[in-house]
Amino acid sequence: MAAFGHTFPFYAGPKPTFPMDTTLAIIITIFLTALLTFIIILPGIRGKTRLFWLFRVVTSLFIGAVILAVNFSSEWSVGQVSTNTSYKAFSSQWISADVGLHVGLGGVNITLTGTPVQQLNETINYNEEFTWRLGENYAEAYARALEKGLPDPVLYLAEKFTLTSPCGLHGQYRLAGHYTSALLWVAFLCWLLANVMLSMPVLVYGCHMLLATGIFQLSGLIFFSMATPLTPPCPLRMGTAMLHFHRGPAFWITLSTGLLCVLLGLAMVVAHRMKPHRLKAFFNQSVGENPGLEWNPEEGGLLSPRYRSTAESPEPQDIPLSEASSQACCKEQPRMSDPDP
Repeated sequence: MAAFGHTFPFYAGPKPTFPMDTTLAIIITIFLTALLTFIIILPGIRGKTRLFWLFRVVTSLFIGAVILAVNFSSEWSVGQVSTNTSYKAFSSQWISADVGLHVGLGGVNITLTGTPVQQLNETINYNEEFTWRLGENYAEAYARALEKGLPDPVLYLAEKFTLTSPCGLHGQYRLAGHYTSALLWVAFLCWLLANVMLSMPVLVYGCHMLLATGIFQLSGLIFFSMATPLTPPCPLRMGTAMLHFHRGPAFWITLSTGLLCVLLGLAMVVAHRMKPHRLKAFFNQSVGENPGLEWNPEEGGLLSPRYRSTAESPEPQDIPLSEASSQACCKEQPRMSDPDP
């Protein structure tokens, strides 16, 4: 390397760049495909039901897509700074670059982009991910980064999230990521149950599941906020500047979606108590279906049989029999024998 004028360590090979997370791209594609399919069949629905149906589908798909997307997003805590910093170890050469830090539930993503991109006869454009999900070892990923010889700013930030770092960020964000992700998965299951129950004549339970979806999302946000500090316990110095990070878009969109689920769930529960017929009409359920079963609000909306009393039951109608049927009935009746004198 010295013969070619390179300074140790030398990052061999092309720099990996990832413009978008493939997992997020798959999730967005699936939900957009489902939405497009529903829009195609929308003209076949007549009247006001079309608007009600469109509102339900768009709202439900939005909530489900958000819950899945934020679970795999790396935008829970973000920070970015423009600075002049060293580029390689054991080198006095400095570069002007934008350094980005993106912390998610499953790991940390570090970006380094030169301003301009071409400096020191190299293309400075890095996007490196270090994960701590279950089954993955953060220390091994950091060791591989050292072997590859990543730039100093990337290794410096990645070292702050190692288990042996005195900064203590690894334990905080790893614990918060595991528990917040678990709560979001529970919220996703509640969302699935809500969709199933709202398509059946048990609307009140669907309302409760939608309410539970929002509660689990908000619970995950509360735990993440309590477990992770807004101000890191150690300074993150990037050359001539200081890197500060804050709550990212994934945090705020989860907050808004959780509040939306809670408000919709409460509104539907109140509507079920006060005007259940209009709620059934909104979900395209005929009020006149199943006349033998009546909606019992006292039992939580469960369809329970209500037997009619004798006074409420209709009077039996006498069905006239034909002459042949009457003679046959008379012949079948046994004659009573006269009593012995």
